[in-house]
Amino acid sequence: MNRRSAGRLLAAALTLALAALPAVVQGSGFQLFEQNASGLGNAYAGQAAGVKNASAIFFNPAALTRVKGWNVVASIEPIDLSTTFTNTASTGPYFPTPTGGKLPFPVPLGDTGGNAGNWIPVPSGYVSGEVASRVFVGVGVNVPFGLQTEWSSTFMGRFRTTKSKVQTVNVNPTVAFQVNDALSLGVGANYQHLSADLNQMVAYGSLAYGESAAAIAGLPLPPAVQGALLASILGQLGGPAGLAVEGPALLSGTSDAWGWNAGALLKLGKQAHVGVSYRSKITHDVSGTITFQGAPKLSEGGLTGPIGAAINAGFADGPVTTQIKLPDTVSVAGAWENEKLELLADWTWTGWSSIPALTVYRSGATTPVENVPLSFRDTWRAGLGANVKMNEAWTLRLGTAYDKSPVQDVYRTPRLPDNNRVWAAGGVQWRASDKVHVDLSYAHLFLKNAPSNLPNMDSATAVPVGDLIGEYNASVNIVGAQLSLHF
Repeated sequence: MNRRSAGRLLAAALTLALAALPAVVQGSGFQLFEQNASGLGNAYAGQAAGVKNASAIFFNPAALTRVKGWNVVASIEPIDLSTTFTNTASTGPYFPTPTGGKLPFPVPLGDTGGNAGNWIPVPSGYVSGEVASRVFVGVGVNVPFGLQTEWSSTFMGRFRTTKSKVQTVNVNPTVAFQVNDALSLGVGANYQHLSADLNQMVAYGSLAYGESAAAIAGLPLPPAVQGALLASILGQLGGPAGLAVEGPALLSGTSDAWGWNAGALLKLGKQAHVGVSYRSKITHDVSGTITFQGAPKLSEGGLTGPIGAAINAGFADGPVTTQIKLPDTVSVAGAWENEKLELLADWTWTGWSSIPALTVYRSGATTPVENVPLSFRDTWRAGLGANVKMNEAWTLRLGTAYDKSPVQDVYRTPRLPDNNRVWAAGGVQWRASDKVHVDLSYAHLFLKNAPSNLPNMDSATAVPVGDLIGEYNASVNIVGAQLSLHF
């Protein structure tokens, strides 16, 4: 294959991959191992050592040296996520009193929110080729991080979230060198675009009235005057019925950032490989807007003017910023094979502690408009897999993995109600010819039921959003299809 043809093929593959990228995705934590369908059949066990196509760009760039000639990979892994909530002792939002009592908001508790998951496609595309003796290049387009949960607008946790969507699109040019017959090295750059939508409901009427009441109580005025001022605020909200008014707050933003990845592959004798790969942290400085739909507009004149101005400012639309540090990852993997059997294993660590909280600021402000403690913990996963060559055309793939969640029980939110999981996976590869390979795979993820014990307020100064106490029930099914063309 000449370089001109390879360049056209590369451009076509990138165009198709970008066109196929989903609006939303969801994975473990919100890291996605679903970067090829050939590895899905092994639950992605041992990919940093055993991958034999251009998707090595993601799993271990040094393994590109195992892919002779030119290779184009197009893959898609639709994920079926089901997430529901079972209530045990949730409450609506309330203002705590100094004596330990509760002043509840006059809003309904709501329902359990329905199913927050759905079928979501996760595509990827790769092209690699040998451009000189022992020198290999490639580029991949994929979605390494993403999440989506979408609860109903009547969900009892709606004042925490209704819709959460984070998507990354990653372009990964790569070069690999075969240093000698035993050792290969590879390195890649990662240009990454991130977009996010974080929506929730706001109890506008109750919050405006409660905050006004607190401000008026602090004024050095006779009780009768304070009562008249509070009655004026209530009138501006539409009377008692206005206290139950709620509406959506919509937050969206985007960011572009760079990272890198590198790897090494060591051949041990004729049958074994050991691989080590690393993907760096990527820091996204996200800029966007927040919009409060249906928020009340209070008078900014007269005695209630300063109070109204403060309430209006709190519900004002405008630019916002936040920072998201996506975690780094280290994977150590081994592969051993003979003519009939290949065994795979890996251990992968992810530095999720890079995300301690979700903190959103208005542009130029030092006080956050939202601050959700997450306290993600560093995690690991371990996988085992096997490939059995049935004949010259067919290979059977099997695999399992244990995958820890970064979410701690005490901080679990309905934005990401994740928990530890066990993978059970299988698949087949059909080699239609030396140049055309097709992979079909399936995995089921068994997730532990996840408790929710969130308090009415995340801190003493936070906005009341209600106690969310119950349990999340989730299951995941993944199917995969991949076409690999060799030239």
